[in-house]
Amino acid sequence: MNSLKCRFCKTPLQHTFLDLGLSPLSNSYLRAEQLQQPETFYPLHAYICDGCYLVQLPIFETPENIFSDYAYFSSYSESWLKHAMTYTGLMIERFGINSQSRVIEIASNDGYLLQYFKDRGIPVLGIEPAKNVAKAAQDKGIPTISEFFGTQTAGKLASEGKYADLLLGNNVLAHVPDLNDFVKGLKIVLKPNGVITMEFPHLMRLMDGNQFDTIYHEHFSYFSLITVGKIFASHGLTLFDVDELPTHGGSLRIYARHTEDASKPIDRKITDLKNKEEALGFAHLEHYFSFSEKVKETKRKILTFLIEAKRNGKSVVGYGAPAKGNTLLNYSGIRTDFIDYTVDRSPHKQDHYLPGTHIPIHNPEKIRETRPDYLVILPWNLKEEIMEQMSYIRDWGGKFVVFIPEVVVL
Repeated sequence: MNSLKCRFCKTPLQHTFLDLGLSPLSNSYLRAEQLQQPETFYPLHAYICDGCYLVQLPIFETPENIFSDYAYFSSYSESWLKHAMTYTGLMIERFGINSQSRVIEIASNDGYLLQYFKDRGIPVLGIEPAKNVAKAAQDKGIPTISEFFGTQTAGKLASEGKYADLLLGNNVLAHVPDLNDFVKGLKIVLKPNGVITMEFPHLMRLMDGNQFDTIYHEHFSYFSLITVGKIFASHGLTLFDVDELPTHGGSLRIYARHTEDASKPIDRKITDLKNKEEALGFAHLEHYFSFSEKVKETKRKILTFLIEAKRNGKSVVGYGAPAKGNTLLNYSGIRTDFIDYTVDRSPHKQDHYLPGTHIPIHNPEKIRETRPDYLVILPWNLKEEIMEQMSYIRDWGGKFVVFIPEVVVL
């Protein structure tokens, strides 16, 4: 019998949201000598809690094993840097963040965002569990502590008088196994009139855009506004505003404050989006059950496209080695029988192989050498940026392909 419990409200989990079979950890890229060794695959089975409607994956691997040496450096994506820069200006203007304030970022990666606050003379502190990534930030002069955030780290910062006027986390909430400890920690380290902003993929967009490939072991939770509001409220934090962002296929940026801080009224955008989610069925189990069949049909369409391309003697290669690509390729059973290789701009991934499928990762220059017929863009959320960079494949009649939300040749 299944003894899994919801990571927020502890209700026993008995309903499947989506079962993607077995998959390796999506950021465990392999070196050549590892190809002859056994590889660990874990169930990639997302459940929906019928108590609070949190979509979640059980924990099979400790966060320490996933995140202590991490292959993702934010600074390699130009569009992401631009996003960080815009955010900085917005916060300074709206909340009067200045040289007397303190900005604390959780999961601050290589300092890609805090650098913009620092450049404007604002005191910053990064918290980043991956030692190799934290070191990159420290080398840039961004004060960074290498720890997982929760009540323990928060208590330590509070005892040193390090409270936040602005406390932020981008794409970290979904990665937190102990959600209650994390949100409790946010409350501890926030100044009485401080502001929290968190960005994470929006479950409504994931379902609407058929983005099943954004489900992978590093993402423990998938949030609607309705559910995330409940989680924050239960720890004395109130959501007072929300922005819908285009990043990662559609994200939310929530703004939270201490529940007792009356200086920030709740914006209409919160009520409007909650009403929209309710109208779509996010407060009913049946709505969540509809997703599974849609995903199976997408897999069939992807395989149909690849089988036909191969039968017609076409060559197919990938662009990018993102975590989401690994979910899609492993779930669909796509290996080098369909995709010859993929390329990535990050030197940390080049000369490695994708987990599970063992597709080799090369430098983007390889595409000029082999002149493929089709280039499958795995990080579909960056397709405009990539099509611009790689527009020269059209010289030999090469075409771009995306698989999500459905198979499209561009």
